[in-house]
Amino acid sequence: MTDDSQKQEELEGGIPSSDRLRRGEGPDAELRYARSLELARAGVQVAHENGGREIKLLDMRQESSMFDYFVVATGSSRRQLHAISEDIDHKLEDDLQDKRMGLEGYDNSRWILLDYGSVVFHLFDDEAREYYSLEALWAGAPEIDISDLLQDT
Repeated sequence: MTDDSQKQEELEGGIPSSDRLRRGEGPDAELRYARSLELARAGVQVAHENGGREIKLLDMRQESSMFDYFVVATGSSRRQLHAISEDIDHKLEDDLQDKRMGLEGYDNSRWILLDYGSVVFHLFDDEAREYYSLEALWAGAPEIDISDLLQDT
């Protein structure tokens, strides 16, 4: 084994490349996708309950090896974006026992990003959503039907 390949294995957890499963392979892949979708749908529901608009759930599994789903939503004020992000945190961490890995933009509140590993939530104000246009950037990602979550009860 060359020094370079040994270093690469160490970076990848010591698993030889011949024994590594590609993303989406293996017995746990379907369970992981189901769990990711559960988290994403829970976040969609929370965003809707907090008055979020233009909520989209994008299936990113074929677009990126980093995450499975994007949830994109728009809020009309800093206070509303904070409420949505905090309630998503409560729902996913308290009720679904998941842990947020990262939070960006909370202080500025024009684009709040909640990173739950396999699911990333993007909460925008109107201007930032139009400017960054994530749906256009990731146009190849299929949109998942969430109409059942967006009905008022």
